[in-house]
Amino acid sequence: MLRTYDIQEVPNLKIHGRTVNGSSPLPLFWNHSGIEVNCTGSELWIELECAYEFHEIWVAVEINHALIARQMLYPGHNSLCLFRSMIPGIVKNVRFYRDLQAMNDNPEMHLLVKALKTDGEFLPVEDKKLKLELIGDSITSGEGTYGSRKDMEWLAMYMSASRNYVTLLERMLDADCRAISQGGWGVYSAYNNDRSHNIPSFYDRICGMAKGPFNEELGAQREYDFSSWVPDAIIVNLGTNDDSSFNNPGMEVPGYGFCKNRSDADGNPVEEDLNALSSAIVDFLKLLRSKNPTSHILWVYGMLGDRMKPVIMRSIDRYKSDSGDTNVAYMHMPDTDALTVGSRNHPGYAGHLEAAKSIGKYLAQRFNTEFDDNIVL
Repeated sequence: MLRTYDIQEVPNLKIHGRTVNGSSPLPLFWNHSGIEVNCTGSELWIELECAYEFHEIWVAVEINHALIARQMLYPGHNSLCLFRSMIPGIVKNVRFYRDLQAMNDNPEMHLLVKALKTDGEFLPVEDKKLKLELIGDSITSGEGTYGSRKDMEWLAMYMSASRNYVTLLERMLDADCRAISQGGWGVYSAYNNDRSHNIPSFYDRICGMAKGPFNEELGAQREYDFSSWVPDAIIVNLGTNDDSSFNNPGMEVPGYGFCKNRSDADGNPVEEDLNALSSAIVDFLKLLRSKNPTSHILWVYGMLGDRMKPVIMRSIDRYKSDSGDTNVAYMHMPDTDALTVGSRNHPGYAGHLEAAKSIGKYLAQRFNTEFDDNIVL
């Protein structure tokens, strides 16, 4: 006999990602956000509600740390079988999570976890050795990790948390990871020069990208309680879209006026606009430190070109000099090439594997912990 548990009645439930704890149903706003249980049943079901317009919501299921399923949801109610016909009494670790990033341009989009059904018990889920927060753009959203190299359409099925460096780092370092990312956005400006599309201005809310009255009612726009989950390290992977903005036309942005990061006659970024980007980087580092006093901050960059490397490095040096904060570092990442590219000219799974190994090795040394670079997904 299956018993239905309201999501907030599930014993020993572990919640991943920024959300409104205690809510029923439970909103999953970010990619990689979800739930985890240790279940002894012979089968387990999850009850969901979702809505979207053009971009459908994709989710992923892992059993005993192995990817078992990835699928899109239908709008409305979804009842998914996470596993069945397994031996009762044996513990199965189950992770269900949102595979798709928050979609800033779809205010109706939401994903709610309502209940779990099983014929077994829920046992405690162990704590991991590290907590990591990863902040970025389409790379951190896993864009390009599914699909062939010739696939160039901007579609939800090519964006994924299940094969990106966030999930790989969790395995390699035995860590709990949270992702805060939005494709096309930067630290100062989006790829199209939309200056309102910058990650720092939304960082202090639970999920500032989730717009619309329904998401506001769910709590997306509330101030985030930074004391509720303190990361050992924050990995920032921003600058790629700021670079692209120098090559794209300007645009009128409400509240900002006409925005354009300029290039000179030789195609080089204008120094005045590079200085504005530098100030945005310094200001973001100040914000990160004010909200996360003890976390190590690692800025990584270079997976899709490295033209902004000098300005990022000098901005970090400027912040460290001005603040006296030495708990900040920079790491240059392996660039994407013909062997590591995926769909949409983004890093594919091979590129994310290289990135995870680079970051993981650094963090393992920093925190004197074990690191397994033989992990594959």
